[in-house]
Amino acid sequence: FGSDVAEVVTSESLSAGDFVNIWNSAGTFKVRKADASVEGKEAHGFVVSAFISGASAKVYFEETNTQVTGQVPGRVYLSTTAGQGSSTAPTTAGNIVQIIGFAVSATSINFQYNQPIVLA
Repeated sequence: FGSDVAEVVTSESLSAGDFVNIWNSAGTFKVRKADASVEGKEAHGFVVSAFISGASAKVYFEETNTQVTGQVPGRVYLSTTAGQGSSTAPTTAGNIVQIIGFAVSATSINFQYNQPIVLA
């Protein structure tokens, strides 16, 4: 068994460690930064390398993202800063709350997809 990975074309530049959203662009699968401030941009996976817009990005699912920094032990939520995780959940109406994993060290998050909830 190997890594759970898919190659998806980017619709924007991505940085190493970004949590990403796979979306439908006129019938074509595309990948962009996940963002808790926008409904429909939940995190489906992450990238471990940087990619320019239009590149074929390797997206990882349910693995450990080792390209992050500043983590504290505990749950990690999708952040309202695009592509990032946070130790605190968003609280603003219209934001999405999605647990995206668990920080296992200051530089590692064990990613697991969870259904997002939109705040009323």
